[in-house]
Amino acid sequence: MMNRSYLFDTDSYKASHYLQYPPKTTSMLSYIESRGSTMYTASIFFGLQYFLKEHLSHRVTPEEVEKAKVFFEAHGEPFNYEGWMYIAKELGGKLPIRIRAVPEGTVLPLSNVLVTVESTDPRVFWIVSWLETMLLRYVWYGTTVATRSWHARKIILDALERSADAPEMEIDFKLHDFGARGVSSQESAMLGGAAHLINFKGSDTVIGVLCANEYYNSPMAGFSIPAAEHSSITSWGRENEAEAYRNMLRQFAKKDSLVAVVSDSYDIYNACSRIWGEELRQEVVNSGATVVIRPDSGTPHEVVLKTLQILADKFGYTINSKGFKVLNNVRVIQGDGITDESIPRILECAMSFGFSASNIAFGMGGGLLQQLNRDTLQFAMKCSHITCDGKSIDVWKKPATDSQKNSKKGRLDLVRTAEGAKTVVLEDGELSKENSLMRTVYENGDILVDDSLEQIRERAHNNEYLENARSKGNSH
Repeated sequence: MMNRSYLFDTDSYKASHYLQYPPKTTSMLSYIESRGSTMYTASIFFGLQYFLKEHLSHRVTPEEVEKAKVFFEAHGEPFNYEGWMYIAKELGGKLPIRIRAVPEGTVLPLSNVLVTVESTDPRVFWIVSWLETMLLRYVWYGTTVATRSWHARKIILDALERSADAPEMEIDFKLHDFGARGVSSQESAMLGGAAHLINFKGSDTVIGVLCANEYYNSPMAGFSIPAAEHSSITSWGRENEAEAYRNMLRQFAKKDSLVAVVSDSYDIYNACSRIWGEELRQEVVNSGATVVIRPDSGTPHEVVLKTLQILADKFGYTINSKGFKVLNNVRVIQGDGITDESIPRILECAMSFGFSASNIAFGMGGGLLQQLNRDTLQFAMKCSHITCDGKSIDVWKKPATDSQKNSKKGRLDLVRTAEGAKTVVLEDGELSKENSLMRTVYENGDILVDDSLEQIRERAHNNEYLENARSKGNSH
């Protein structure tokens, strides 16, 4: 149980904080926001429901408290034994806090409050600060992955709208999650993989699909297709490269199916022109399947373009209603070197030579789930209000050396305005404003929301604040 225990999932110095607040402090409120970014101007909120179900559903036990007392005393920190034992025994192990948050899938310009955490029991007000370490981890990671994936969706959808006949029918499977092996833990793959599924439905991160299914009430959140890897091709030997590809056709290429085959174990251009384009061409055509050729090395936009050109010459193409070429029988997926920068470059290069974005899909691994951190969106959780000796006191920081780290003050809410969304300060006694965009999701141990992935997808792609975020710019 220790891995789910609040008592050990914190920073060491947090154990001493209950002694550091002003005497007679009885309540605390902290908030979470993305303070800004050099890459994005809007974010999609995601990850809190998983955290609530998987972690905040746990109940503190006296046994945990005893273990924590021994640990922290040996570790060199004071420990609030009385306070934690009060939670374990008198409160039934439930955390005396109220969490309010914007609905997951909400698209917002940065620097707005996303979550507030407020104590509900004056005897253990400091619990708000204790939870910062674990709570912020799930919020910043889930939101940052969802935001990166959403940004990629916008880029690809824009290319499809300019060059494809049915962009809305294609977009959901244009960016595939290849990231499971590139993250630092299974839980990262779970939450990051689920975050990606807000925006796309293609994934090879099994644990991420399971996470979305279980924690976000989806019957099946993501889909995959049979695909070759280098070992299943090279195990045939270079002299039998064509037989390796033929085996993929025989095993998986059925009418109206998709099968992906990595084809650059030796020479991608030879594979496309002589093997796929000549030796196996008729078998591909006769199968009725669409064979997705995967380059996996070289300069992405150059390799994809040349691959498209060879395949167009060998398999032919049609011209769609927008005047762009769409390959017959085959497509291309690029899964190497995919980033925020390379995706538009690949698409623009291909389109400049007359190829529709319909011909290209992407696979993204470490760039999607791992090559980001808390500073990508400059996430922070800060205290903004306390009650001390019966007095309501606003709390904030304003460093002289870095205004970017200024924090907000007061008991905060996010409200609907004619211009979009705005962070405001609550008056004394108010829980929320009438036009609040936030809702109470957790209170005194009880989880109060249970959204489905479809509800979150609907918010992400039909959110009224989407246009507001776009109007302020959304590129690098």
